[in-house]
Amino acid sequence: MSHPLDELAWPVRTERLFLRRPVDGDLDATWAFRRLPEVYEWLGAATVTYEAYRERYLREKRLADLIIIELDGRVIGDLMLKIEDAWAQEEVAEQGKGVHGELGWTLDPASGGRGYATEAVRALIGLSFGPLGLRRLRAACFFDNEPSWRLMERVGMRREQHAVKESLHRTKGWLDGLQYALLAEEWDAERPIPRQ
Repeated sequence: MSHPLDELAWPVRTERLFLRRPVDGDLDATWAFRRLPEVYEWLGAATVTYEAYRERYLREKRLADLIIIELDGRVIGDLMLKIEDAWAQEEVAEQGKGVHGELGWTLDPASGGRGYATEAVRALIGLSFGPLGLRRLRAACFFDNEPSWRLMERVGMRREQHAVKESLHRTKGWLDGLQYALLAEEWDAERPIPRQ
């Protein structure tokens, strides 16, 4: 069974970036920034050795949800779109299948501060609500990861939850967690659609 992301025409071009599906050669490029302490500090699953990262990266499920961000032919980050079913009552459960998505992102700190993450995430939102036909997107992070939740706000997501000390960080202990979301009808239809 193919992943819905595989049904899109790749690569997708934004004003400055190319978004594309991963290939084997992206392993080293993504490891280069994911191994940095300031990056893996916030990753949901961080690996400290190349071998462990390679094993995790090559798992079929991880690659199925991954989108690579390129700038001028160089990998500068990656995006995740995990397509999910909505909670639904049994009688209408079929209508809730594959209509929600969870977003995630990782950007090389060397490329930070130039709006690349915002541009890439906006493009992914456009693809999610456009060709993929999703109805709701969500994203979560630790409250202490301010760059991540600021990005959620920049792309128009709404803060739905601030939970006190509900998220366990591998070195910082229990931290506050944030949940953001966006509905298709809230997305500004006037935003430029990424070129495929």
